[in-house]
Amino acid sequence: MAIIKLEDITKVYQTKDVETIALEKINLEVEEGEFLSVMGPSGCGKSTLLNIMGLLDIPNKGTVSINDIETNRMKDGTMAEFRNQTLGFIFQSFHLVNSLNVLDNVELPLLYRKSTEKGRRKLAKEVLAKVGLSHRMKHFPSQLSGGQCQRVAIARAIIGNPKIILADEPTGNLDSKMGEEIMGLLHELNREGTTIVMVTHDEHIAKATQRIVRFFDGRRIQ
Repeated sequence: MAIIKLEDITKVYQTKDVETIALEKINLEVEEGEFLSVMGPSGCGKSTLLNIMGLLDIPNKGTVSINDIETNRMKDGTMAEFRNQTLGFIFQSFHLVNSLNVLDNVELPLLYRKSTEKGRRKLAKEVLAKVGLSHRMKHFPSQLSGGQCQRVAIARAIIGNPKIILADEPTGNLDSKMGEEIMGLLHELNREGTTIVMVTHDEHIAKATQRIVRFFDGRRIQ
């Protein structure tokens, strides 16, 4: 069953002088439990695709359905709540809050839910143990390596138990050893049933996932 369905998606960015077609008539289905890689040269629309899947951006044309729910007509508040409960995000540049320690960074998604401080702390400690960072809970992002920061980002992405994780170049800022460790965590999450869509430039990493789709100049070519 398709957990994500994009139908005839077109996204155009327009300035006063220039119109840029980021995506053109994209049709794509992602099956529940799938680990999908999205590949293509820089500027081909990969990150735009991920942002539209993640309800962070809205297409000019076409429909986005997640869990058989058409999201296009959702009001902002409803969409934000749906996104928080259904999707987890992992970014190349981590997007951690430097003024918060590891434990507080991981808790952030739960602040938008009806949960107690005690409950948030318990869950944050559990997911940090899962990614092997129990000993770093009180450290700040500036005190961590790149690989450790990405582990914190993964813990933050999974604390709400999302059905879908969207990962934008999750190994892009890491050396090969750290990259392999991060991919190991993602494959473990996928084996546990999480659907993962990952943008990557690394052919070796992509080939270890279940399927690859390729983009060029805003169009899907494979």
